[in-house]
Amino acid sequence: MDLGLTGKVAIVTGGTQGIGRATVERLCAEGARVVVCARGQAGLDETVAALRARGGAAHAVAADVGRAEDAERVVVEALRAFGRVDILVNNAGTSATGAFETVTDAAWAADFELKLFGAVRLIRGVLPLMKSRGGGSIVNVTNIGAKQPGARTMPTTVTRAAGQAMTKALSKEFAPDNIRVNTVCIGLVRAGQRERRAARDGVDVESLYANMGKSIPLGRVGRAEEAANVVAFLVSDAASFVTGSSVNIDGGASAVF
Repeated sequence: MDLGLTGKVAIVTGGTQGIGRATVERLCAEGARVVVCARGQAGLDETVAALRARGGAAHAVAADVGRAEDAERVVVEALRAFGRVDILVNNAGTSATGAFETVTDAAWAADFELKLFGAVRLIRGVLPLMKSRGGGSIVNVTNIGAKQPGARTMPTTVTRAAGQAMTKALSKEFAPDNIRVNTVCIGLVRAGQRERRAARDGVDVESLYANMGKSIPLGRVGRAEEAANVVAFLVSDAASFVTGSSVNIDGGASAVF
């Protein structure tokens, strides 16, 4: 299936590892030009070099989107590199969780700045560009805890729930401008942070994933590429009548749609 992404320009935050890295690889493979955003320059250099080696068009921007000036600069750099923005994938974020009584005001504020306000600022920056071109597509990456939070899962589940609400509201507000806004809710997916922790603790990572998969109806942990496939579909012309949707990528783990 041709997703109609050739020549489109996408910004992907948190784009050097995990779902972000898989997403930039998939978008480039589909012919999109991708602005890869992350905090670490070394990871950016390696990611962009790998994309270009495969014939992809990519531009690196080192930025912490939890900082207003950095988020604004990402949009400016995208315009400078490619002259337009058609797609935004808000993927930056970490899994910050703990017992409620241990989460400080500073931790709450940092999580909101990165996961919610980072997305707010980037969306605000790209909206005029998308409107001027007659439309665009935004995907906010959240997690299934946003719909079904458990104990000791804050602040992440709260900030992700805010991202869910923002997605639905924006989808209605900007539908007349042909700007589609959707979210994907991630379940258990193979991730570098888990693998680094397993190596540090002397745990066999495949045994770890096999054990985690026992709680998932499909019987395994997901792969970043599987999430990237859904994101690529949602930002593409193939999903031209899809907006305000929330797609679980969790192997059936969530009890809610």
